[in-house]
Order: sequence, then C-alpha cells, then structure tokens
Amino acid sequence: MRAKRPPWRCRFPESEQRLPWLSMLLDACAIIDKGTAHAIQKEIKRRKVRLACKNNCGNCCRTHTDIPVYPHEMAGIYWYAAEQMDQAVRAVLRGRILAPPTDASCPFLIDASCSIHPIRPAACRQFNVFNKPCDEGEDPFFTRRADVLTPIREYTDKAFYTVLPFYGVVGEAEKNKAIESKIIHTQAKNLKSLKWLAMVKAMDDFDSRRGSLNK
Repeated sequence: MRAKRPPWRCRFPESEQRLPWLSMLLDACAIIDKGTAHAIQKEIKRRKVRLACKNNCGNCCRTHTDIPVYPHEMAGIYWYAAEQMDQAVRAVLRGRILAPPTDASCPFLIDASCSIHPIRPAACRQFNVFNKPCDEGEDPFFTRRADVLTPIREYTDKAFYTVLPFYGVVGEAEKNKAIESKIIHTQAKNLKSLKWLAMVKAMDDFDSRRGSLNK
C-alpha cells in the first residue's frame, strides 16, 4: 500500500515546514474526505436516498457520547486551536475548556458549528446520515443504522497508513502489518472524556511567543 499526497487537501505551507507531522495529518484528512464523498455517492446511487446532513446541524456533536480521536488528530487540534483559529472563536473555546458545557456537547461545537472543522477527527468526517435529519437527541446509529453511512475501509486504511510515521512506524512492511493488525486503533481516546487543558496551555504558550516576537 503506497499513499500519495492528495492534491485537493488543505495546505498550511509555513506550519507544514515547521511541523513535519502536519503534512501527514492533512494528507490523511483529505483521503478520508475523498473516501467519504465516494461512499456517499455510491449510497445515493444504490438506494436512491438523499444526504440529510447540513451546515449548522450539530446533532451528532451533542448526542454522541463516544467520539474517537487519535494522538495525531489531537496534535492537529492543539496546533489549529493555538495558531489558526479566529481569535473570537478561540476565546469562546478557551472558556468552554475551562468551564465545560453541562449539556455534554462536544467542546468544539460553538454556535452550532465545528470550530475545528478543517482539522476535525476522521470519525466526524465519516459520520453522515441519509433520508431525514436527526430528531432532537437522536443517535441514528442506534435508531436507524441503515441510514448511517458505512465508510469504505480502503480509504480509512490509506489514511491511517499515511500517519503511521507519527507513531514511529516507517518501513513499508511494518506499516502494512500495522494496518492489518489494526493496532493503531488501540491509541484512540474518547474526545468527550478528555479535559483538553493542555490545549489551553498550548494557546497561552503560542500567545506568549508571539508577544515576545512583536516587542
């Protein structure tokens, strides 16, 4: 299995030069997005259904109790929140981390939108629902599984193959073995169970460095 850099992905040249792992993460995100788009079109053609997901819905961000996030995705979220996020949104996010919402919604859900959308985890990218929008509080994975998109494993495997050097797995044979054994999935954490306080520190450290350079 050989992963090539997707030409359609988001690009942050300055940060990618400074953070080599970021290119791997952005490549993986693009592979996931391409696979998700392919799977959606296959399902629409096969079942004659329509995609129900739309902007500013956010139901899954509120109802899902287990959103898997991997260490390489966490690194990307830290970087994006500290260095790329709009300052006003960033201030709201900082407050949500220090005083978590009581409704158990994702801390990154701000004004019904994902504040880390360009760098959101693969699990979020792949979760799509067909036919009708989710009812308030509904998790369609349990109420109508047939309406929830099943990702194409080939693309998911390619995406994880791309980020394996982040975990110290670099040889082609070792990478293939890691994908076959699915060992990378043992690294996943529940996004909603994490405190994210280290991310606030990353924000503060970045602000401190930027302030020093501007003096």
